[in-house]
Amino acid sequence: MVKKYIMTPGPTPISEDVLVEHGRPLMHHRSPEFSKIFSETTDKLKKLLKTENDVFILTSSGTGAMETAITNSFSIGDKVLVVNIGNFGERFKKISSIFGLEVISLDYEWGEAADPEDIRKILDEEKAVKGVMAQFSETSTGALNDVMAMGKIVKDYPAIFIVDAISGLAASDFDTDGWNIDIVIGGSQKGLSAPTGLAFVSISGKAWKAIEISDISKFYFDLKAAKASLQKNQTPWTPGISIIVAMNRALDLLFEEGLEDVFKRHRVLAMATREAAGALGLELFVADPGQRGFSVTAIKVPEGIDGKELTRIMRVKYGVTIAGGQGKITGKIIRIGHLGYVGMFDVITAISALEMTLADLDYKFETGAGITAAQKVFSENNYLDQ
Repeated sequence: MVKKYIMTPGPTPISEDVLVEHGRPLMHHRSPEFSKIFSETTDKLKKLLKTENDVFILTSSGTGAMETAITNSFSIGDKVLVVNIGNFGERFKKISSIFGLEVISLDYEWGEAADPEDIRKILDEEKAVKGVMAQFSETSTGALNDVMAMGKIVKDYPAIFIVDAISGLAASDFDTDGWNIDIVIGGSQKGLSAPTGLAFVSISGKAWKAIEISDISKFYFDLKAAKASLQKNQTPWTPGISIIVAMNRALDLLFEEGLEDVFKRHRVLAMATREAAGALGLELFVADPGQRGFSVTAIKVPEGIDGKELTRIMRVKYGVTIAGGQGKITGKIIRIGHLGYVGMFDVITAISALEMTLADLDYKFETGAGITAAQKVFSENNYLDQ
């Protein structure tokens, strides 16, 4: 028997409490019982996002919420600026192009975060830009953008600011209103540790003005329809009822732990993973420590090692699923998630499986060095004293 562990940056492990809620008998989506849960969940998302703006729950992946933000906010031919630091910046570009927008791409090397001042320069030059899009945490690389600094810049221009916070939310502090972010995109299956299948967006007053004049066709993802239904604590279409019930409980668990303790836990988990990688002689993909997020650690695959084989052995032989690289860095990095319902022994287990896999692949290192380094971080940072 091989026990299974999921240590990816999404989907993430789900607690027993949340799984129990997910398994409750199904209720009707127009019933008072569900409307009450739906309203509670929406209010909790506002609390997590630190916003007074409208929040809409979508039955879709995070990519569906990205499409929602784009199709509702712009008109065909509008010029938008995409801050591109990885695979999900590329996704913003693809969606924008498919729906007829003119994309200005502010590209960086994968593994780097963006310089907010570069946004100011482009907005000064390109007066017609209607929107700026960026990732908070770029899941494909582990880099963390300074969206607070970006928001301070974009607020002084006509453009709206759209942030994909899907993998960064609940791992790092996030202040929608304080950071002047017009549209925030989140998902159920990452830091919230709820089942896959839900996304959500927050919409500012500035964004609503753009939505009112948008001419891009949409139906399922029409936020005007969602807003009308929200007045009745409902959705325009049949939602993922059981997932919403589960996410409601997952949000409770976050607040019961305390958000500051949640953020600390993620910082320490990330630190332990990175110290372990260093002890094994492995190189982190994000070179600048100040640009690393706390959701996922991207590690370069050592010379002579097959990255796809490494992740396969960890999954099949040792039962630990981690992620590989995406897009142009497929096979070149591995990504260990330490996001959501994850504790120190999950990280230690993942590092142990990584060590055994590296040994299977004839990589030379001191056995136990990674585990020892991780345990030292947990001890020195009083991990259990939260």
